[in-house]
Amino acid sequence: MNRKSLLIGLSSLIVCSPALSQTIVDHSKIVIEQRPYNVEVCRDVQTSGDKTGDALKGAIIGGVIGNNLKGEENGGAIGALLGGMLGHANSSATGSVQRRCGVETRYEENERTIYSHSSITFEYQGKTYTLEFKK
Repeated sequence: MNRKSLLIGLSSLIVCSPALSQTIVDHSKIVIEQRPYNVEVCRDVQTSGDKTGDALKGAIIGGVIGNNLKGEENGGAIGALLGGMLGHANSSATGSVQRRCGVETRYEENERTIYSHSSITFEYQGKTYTLEFKK
């Protein structure tokens, strides 16, 4: 027997039987509706100075000097490594603050209370029954 037939049958018992006590309750629930919207957000970001140019110059100069050393088999590579480290360490590049902007999606929320379902509780022949239904 499906739920609708059961509800109709029990409803007829309730109407026909004066000895039954019954309670019908409407239930509700809270829903949150989100509506998207876009905003442009800007932030100040600290950036470091770019020292790669100074390190590269130092590596080139160190490599040339290292290649001109007599008696060193890997003089060029060692000179390039040391020159790159010195160029980076002695770089005068400084950081700055930059403004970076981007579009973000945000959501406006509205809370609503809506109907969820109803329930009927009744007694029949000494037993209590509860059924849920939608109006």
